[in-house]
Amino acid sequence: MLAQEGPLAVLTGAGVSTDSGIPDYRGEGAPPRAPMTFQQFLASETSRKRYWAGSHRGWGTFMATTPNAGHRALASLEASGRINGVVTQNVDGLHVRAGSTRVIDVHGSMSRVFCLVCGQAFNRDSVEEQLLRENPRLDEPGFVVLAPDGDADVSGIENFVVPTCSVCAGMLKPDVVFFGELVPRKRFAAAQALLTESSGLLVLGSSLAVNTGVRLVEQSRRAAQPVIIVNRGATKGDAKASIRVESGTTEFLLALADRAGVPIL
Repeated sequence: MLAQEGPLAVLTGAGVSTDSGIPDYRGEGAPPRAPMTFQQFLASETSRKRYWAGSHRGWGTFMATTPNAGHRALASLEASGRINGVVTQNVDGLHVRAGSTRVIDVHGSMSRVFCLVCGQAFNRDSVEEQLLRENPRLDEPGFVVLAPDGDADVSGIENFVVPTCSVCAGMLKPDVVFFGELVPRKRFAAAQALLTESSGLLVLGSSLAVNTGVRLVEQSRRAAQPVIIVNRGATKGDAKASIRVESGTTEFLLALADRAGVPIL
């Protein structure tokens, strides 16, 4: 599978992070979802309160998790030259923490926040400090009940204070792509360039339910590159796959690294 003319590009989805304890809200058996849209976030102060409360808990979960063996296997395969880089739909930052060096986070990263008014960028930690300073009850048991995709049920929401830009007091937003929002052009162009430089595409743990992944699979198909899809459950790209593997991503990547003689970092 790695005996190509050159290294493969990799596209990862939520299934790569489930072994780190981060839930996959699209996989088989996943609960019904009603993710917050970009339009709701912009239009409703109540929605922003719910989002930031849930996002605070989500950030805490991300910081408490560690890269799993699959993340480390991908970093090792990159270091050995078997893969060219990772395009990820995940916003958890685990690929970078595992040691991958060429990572294109097409849907953004929870570690970055920016102002929608003046464009100032912030490290997430500074925004978390503001959240806790303005909302000392935020970590009390029962104050926030998490729901999928950063949404939340918050008690006493009328008193919740959303974070604001320290430069212009404008509206802050995590640097993640919401439903109803477009992937930044430069970011998607970087993903397309990675595929162009590669000999094929390996899709890991993604149902390809969103357009970003589908477009990348189609780009590889049109370039006559092999497309290998590894996932538990059907994906929207199965009909375009050269090879389709029904498997968990960690076990697949460990077997792949072993077969290629690549030690896990």
